[in-house]
Amino acid sequence: MSSQETITPAGPPPRLSMRLRLLILLALCAGTAVLAWVIRDGIHTRVRADSRLKQQTLESSALPVSIIHPKPGDESEELVLPGNAQAYVATPIYARTNGYLRVWYFDIGARVKAGELLAEIETPEVDRQLDQARADLATAQANYDLARTTASRYQTLFKTDSVSQQDVDDKVGDLHARKAMLDSASFNLRRLEETQRFQKIYAPFAGVVTARNVDIGALVSAGGGGPGKELFDMAATNRLRVYINVPQANSREARPGNRAYLTLAEFPGRRFPGDIVRTADAIDPASRTLLTEVDVDNSAGELLPGAFVSVHIRLASRARAVVVPVTSLIFRAEGLQVGVVRTNKAALVPVTIGHDYGNSVEIVSGLDTRDQVIDNPSDSLTAGAEVRIVSGAAE
Repeated sequence: MSSQETITPAGPPPRLSMRLRLLILLALCAGTAVLAWVIRDGIHTRVRADSRLKQQTLESSALPVSIIHPKPGDESEELVLPGNAQAYVATPIYARTNGYLRVWYFDIGARVKAGELLAEIETPEVDRQLDQARADLATAQANYDLARTTASRYQTLFKTDSVSQQDVDDKVGDLHARKAMLDSASFNLRRLEETQRFQKIYAPFAGVVTARNVDIGALVSAGGGGPGKELFDMAATNRLRVYINVPQANSREARPGNRAYLTLAEFPGRRFPGDIVRTADAIDPASRTLLTEVDVDNSAGELLPGAFVSVHIRLASRARAVVVPVTSLIFRAEGLQVGVVRTNKAALVPVTIGHDYGNSVEIVSGLDTRDQVIDNPSDSLTAGAEVRIVSGAAE
């Protein structure tokens, strides 16, 4: 190197331009933002995953249940009880005299009027007794007339001292005895005449002949003497009576004057109106029921005595009563209960049953139509257990 060459000292490095520095700053800010977004999104994703896992865990641990809503009970409830229709008046007809059946005029099923002749009995013994009684009455009358004349004559003779007082008293006493014998003969004749009138059997009331137990020539005796000895059986069927046994719990509904109606299998869809007319006014201690009589008009003759009927009695409505299927009932030592869902937890509610309809029951206390009732509850269901509703039955 020449001595003449001049060495120039190095100066400071050139400065970055303002545009370059701005670009670098923007790049740094963008990178920071991207990094923060990536970190935040990852945290949120993990939080959501944890939350979803927790929810799935809770749902898998909750007991799945199917719910139903109770249906309101009928506004007009009925009590249906079995009964047997009976004729309003039914009686066997016996003979009141001894003899042989001469003729009968009506057979079973015949409708007769009150006082109509049913049959006649031939009574030869009574006829002869009646002839004898008439003769005895004539004899007693003749003896009485003689005693009266004699007593009158002796009383006249006593006034002239022709006879003694003792003789007069004897004749007057004989007159009184003859009068008593005359009365006895007269009463005996009347008795036999009344017995002879029983040769003809009359209907005691209007009705139908339900049985004829004798035929022409049969020997009959007064009073029948035992079962099956009656001549006819009659029944008044224009009005029927039905006796039913009302349970003690419903005895207040069986009041005289309340309405009822009858249904029969042979008259599908028909209702025969009736009235509660009287009760025994006492509960039978053996059956805990109240004997009740229901009368039904049968002027058309459609109903037959002895028929089996169903008596419907309208009960006072219970506004809070609801109906649930029997599958929702829980039978445990604590008593009858029903499971309901309240705030995703099970609650066991004590209930009281009204009527049992077979597949469903009436609940008179403990539930209302807003409750979510658990259908087919598990045996392991306990109060306070977490539940998950999986389906609901159609109302």
